[in-house]
Amino acid sequence: MEVKHRTARSLVKKLGSVSEITRSEALAELRLMTKNDAESRLIIAEAGAIPYLAETLYSSSHDSQDNAAATLLNISISSRAPLMSTRGLLDAISHVLRHHATNSSPSAVQSSAATLYSLLVDDSYRSIIGAKRDIAYSLIEIIKRPNSPPRSIKDALKALFGIALFPLNRAGLIDLGAAGALFSLVLKDGRVGIVEDTTAVIAQIAGCEESESAFWKVSGVKVLEDLLDVGTGSSERTKENAVGALLNLVRCGGGGVMREVKEMRPGAVEGIKDVRENGTAKGKSKAIALLKAVEGGAKKWDFAV
Repeated sequence: MEVKHRTARSLVKKLGSVSEITRSEALAELRLMTKNDAESRLIIAEAGAIPYLAETLYSSSHDSQDNAAATLLNISISSRAPLMSTRGLLDAISHVLRHHATNSSPSAVQSSAATLYSLLVDDSYRSIIGAKRDIAYSLIEIIKRPNSPPRSIKDALKALFGIALFPLNRAGLIDLGAAGALFSLVLKDGRVGIVEDTTAVIAQIAGCEESESAFWKVSGVKVLEDLLDVGTGSSERTKENAVGALLNLVRCGGGGVMREVKEMRPGAVEGIKDVRENGTAKGKSKAIALLKAVEGGAKKWDFAV
């Protein structure tokens, strides 16, 4: 154990070197250590590496930026508190994400978005990260950009999902244009994994009063109806997410949403019934609640789950 502490202190000291080669070599070693040895992650954090790593996210060297972002991601898996207590870390991550289309390395963008998702596993950090509108805006811009790498899109979606898990963040995401970006992604990207992750975020942001108007502008209920229709061949996870989104809309929206839901075509209703019969336990309960609304047998407050 003492050897690991000495190694960590030595490498962190090298991060402050005036030699770019020395710093680069130390970054590469730290990345490998945190990847291969979970025990070393906290040791490296306690040795003072995080401020240096955060500063390196501003580097014009893609190799250095990549190694710093990957090391932060690895540390976040085991030790979230040291990252969140480091002043300027979220600003550094925001910098990488903001420049996703220009100066930032694609790998650093992916690692930075994944780091956010890792941090957002802790619900106490969701309000803090969600309050950083520049981060949310950049994540939305990543999924909007036509030539964003698939991995960047998936990591951005996961980070947005983590932000949306905190109810008070949802209106902010709507205000930043998340609904339009998400539904556009569903319509333009046929890859199953992307559609599943996108609809998971849609289901979360549907859970606020502001969602009704935003979904209305992009024909959101119709898109969700199409995903549920048994003829479209959507995956079970996508259909469960669509059910969850519609249920949240009905719970948070007004009479317009209720009318749209009640007027869904038979194929979509069959999709809800399929989730009721074959979905996960959560999916089944949501489908049962949504069917009450579709069939008109319940008041708005009867189907909270």
